[in-house]
This record gives sequence, structure tokens and C-alpha cells, in this order.
Amino acid sequence: MAGGGSLVAPEGGRVRDYSGGVTFSVLVTCLMAASCGLIFGYDIGISGGVTQMESFLKKFFPEVLRGMKGASRDDYCKYNNQLLTAFTSSMYIASTLASLVTIGVTRRVGRKNVMLVGGAMFLAGSVLNAGAVNIAMLIIGRILLGFGVGFTAQAAPLYLAEASPTRWRGAFTSAYQFFLVAGTLAASVTNYFTNRIPDWGWRVPLGLAGVPVTIIVMGALFVSDTPSSLMLRGEPDKARASLQRIRGADADVDAEFKAIACAVEEARRNEEGAFRRLRGKGYRHYLVMIVAIPIFFDLTGVVVISVFSPVLFRTVGFNSQKAIFGSVIMYLASLSGVTLSTVVVDRFGRRFLFLAGGTAMLILQVAMSWILADHVGKHGAVTMPKNYAVDVVVLMCMYMFSFNLSWGPLKAVVPSEIYPVDIRSAGQAITMSITLTLTFTQTQVFISMLCAMKYAIFLFYSGWVLAMTVFIAAFLPEPKGVPLEAMRSVWAGHWFWSRFVALDANQEV
Repeated sequence: MAGGGSLVAPEGGRVRDYSGGVTFSVLVTCLMAASCGLIFGYDIGISGGVTQMESFLKKFFPEVLRGMKGASRDDYCKYNNQLLTAFTSSMYIASTLASLVTIGVTRRVGRKNVMLVGGAMFLAGSVLNAGAVNIAMLIIGRILLGFGVGFTAQAAPLYLAEASPTRWRGAFTSAYQFFLVAGTLAASVTNYFTNRIPDWGWRVPLGLAGVPVTIIVMGALFVSDTPSSLMLRGEPDKARASLQRIRGADADVDAEFKAIACAVEEARRNEEGAFRRLRGKGYRHYLVMIVAIPIFFDLTGVVVISVFSPVLFRTVGFNSQKAIFGSVIMYLASLSGVTLSTVVVDRFGRRFLFLAGGTAMLILQVAMSWILADHVGKHGAVTMPKNYAVDVVVLMCMYMFSFNLSWGPLKAVVPSEIYPVDIRSAGQAITMSITLTLTFTQTQVFISMLCAMKYAIFLFYSGWVLAMTVFIAAFLPEPKGVPLEAMRSVWAGHWFWSRFVALDANQEV
């Protein structure tokens, strides 16, 4: 939106550099929006740890606990119970429905209000889960958590992209993934200490989910909505005041405000039929990315590795406490990766990180598959030899570092910046819906897939990593340093997509 490097447009003009700086106001505003990632990450970390706690299994799934201790059990099939996986997956199907609802709601009530509603729903779900006395209460609580995640995950990246300076947009938008990983780390640490509490230890991590969301809701009450969102809702004075606040009292915002007004006016003329326009030739490149990015993101395997890492560590022979500790180490590696990505994304660009991370992930998944194939349930051993089990943990940590250097943050960064304002809410909602639908499907069937495919599960995901890396290399243009209002010129300069782009020089340059 503002300040950043300039770009030579196809017609020979130059994209305007608004020279927006990093102010205290934009830091506070973006910090609040990015912290929405905390609740999503916390839930990911909590659910995987809780589902292998003996106190939780004893209360709700005693048959799984008995099966784990059976002499004839298959190491890959310890947790193969569809109702148990429904505890995890039910949140994601609710998130999918919520993200579809927000397509129209976000445009009408704003990014900020959507995040507030989502936070309130998440808080209600955490209270219900912590006090659950039966499986029905658990599932209903998870559904409420899902609605909260669906609302906040759809609105927060848009809020970040629209409020941040162009020059640092990648870093600011990556902050959502930083907080998501920080949430998973906090959840794993909580699981580690509460796992030792008999009978009711599982209630503590489920209830503590209400702490970060309370902070987020309180913080959201004291910040304004984004200028683009306010303009879309017909409040130009508030939009200008919001822009002046986040750019600084002394900043000249006239040029940027005019660019936002032009983009929003264009969106308003085409307010109805965003989905119909996506089927047109001029929007074909957006439609491909809307579908491809979330599909490739989910089929990296990272979702199930993140959610079920304690289960995977139990599979290779660690006890419950060590399995959770392994997850803590893994999320520390993840946090290191996303921190490095935040620092370098606006220096090296999105494509470089996509390709570097994808290559590393491919190699590491093949290595994990090879070790599991050779040592789980083989050579007459009851469990995998300790040195090989440690190797699996190290490889998974390296994999999560590589993912969070690349696909983790960029999956939020790129969709939020490449779509024009007239389809931005719809594009983000479809992206989130596809992501959450695939996440629901994978979390529901992963344990069964692990039981059936065994070590080959990682080969399955490595094939998708190869496909997505090739796709990025061929079809994703570089949006680094380009104002959102001028992004169409990036597509117009691409070797393949230029044939589909109708570039209005007066509007874009």
C-alpha cells in the first residue's frame, strides 16, 4: 500500500513510491492483528498433545488407552480411532464454514469487527472445552473454537497487508505466522508441564486458550480498521484519519489515499459478482493462485506433522513426556525459521524463499521415510533404536524450520497481497476455505493413513512438495516491494499470465 521499492511498469511508467515508514501506530496496529495467529497456533499445539495424554484418554477414550498397551499392537496404529481424530478435525470443518460466511461480512463490517467476533467465539469454545464432562461437550467446544479461528484467520492477514508499509509488508504479514508458531510452542510447553498431573491435567491447556484470545479482543478495541476497509464501507474521513495515524502525523498521505480511493471505487463499481469475475479471463491468474496455494500448502504434510507431532514421536518409541518435549524442540526450530523469514523476506523476495524451503523439505521428507522404513517394527525390536528415533526428531525439526522459512509465512503473505481489492475478501476467504477443508480432511484421516501407508506417508507428501516447488518456479511472479494498488502490473509482466491481464495504465501506474 505504501512506501517501497519502485517497479517499472510494462508501459514504461513507474509505480509510485509512497515512502511510508514504520511508525509506533502501525507497529501496535499490526501487532494486534498478527497476534490472532496465537489462538490458531495454540489450538494446533494443544490438540496434538492432549490427544496422547493418558489422563485425557482415560477420561474420554479408554479403548484407545487399552489398545496402546496391547501386546499385538502395530506401532503405526496406536491412535487409529475416528472419534478421537474427530476431536481434532471438528474445529477445522467449523473454520471452513466460518471463513465462507466472512466473505460478505468482512466487506460490510470491516476487518477489525470480524476479528472481534472471532475472538469472542474462540473464548467461549475454550471455556466449554476446559469444563467438558463428555465427548459431546468437547466437540461443541471445538466447533466454537473453529468459528473463532475461521473469522480471525480470514481477516487478520488482510488487515496486516492493508495497514503495513509496502517496503516491509512481507515482514509485517509474516508476523501472523510468527505468532502462530509462538502459540504452538506455548501450547507444547503447557502440555509438557500439565501432562504430569493425573486425572485432570488435560483441562489446564484447554482452558488456558482463553488467555491469549482475551488479550487480543481487548487490544482490538483500541485500534482502528484499515483505510481500505473503511473506504469500502463509505467512510472516507475515517479512512484518511486511519491512514494518517498509521503513517505518522507528519507523513504526506495524499497520494496513497488517492490510490486507495481509486482502487476502492473500482471495487465498488464491481461490488457484486466477485465469484463471477473470478471465472473471467482477466481474473484467471488470480483463480489459479486462489486454488493452488492452499492446496499445495496443506499437502506439504506440515498440518498433520504440526498437529500430530506428539503422536508421531510416540510412534517411533518415545514415552508421553518425551514425545511432548520433542514437540517443544520442534516448535523452537519452527520459531527460528519464521523469525529468519521475517528478517529476509523483503530482502530476498517471496520466490527465493519458496524455492529454497521447498527443496529442503523434499530432501528431509525422503530421509524421514527411509529411516522409518528401515527401523520401525523391524529387526525384532519392540521400539525403534534410540539413535534413529533421535534422528527422526532432528529431521522433523529441520523440516519445520524449512517450512517456516518459506511456505509457513508466505502462505499468508502472498495471497493477501496479490489480489486486487474488488476480489481481495473473496479470494482470501476461498483460500482459507480450501485450506481448512483440506486440514479437516487430513486431520480426520491421517491416523488411518499412517496405519495403512506407514513410512510411505512421507513419500506421499514429498511428491506434492516437488510439484509445488516446480509450480512456484514457473508461475508465481515476484510481488516484493510493489504497492497493492499496482500489483496488476506485476502480473502483466509475467511470461505466462500477461496474456490474461487487462492492465489499465491510468489506474495502475
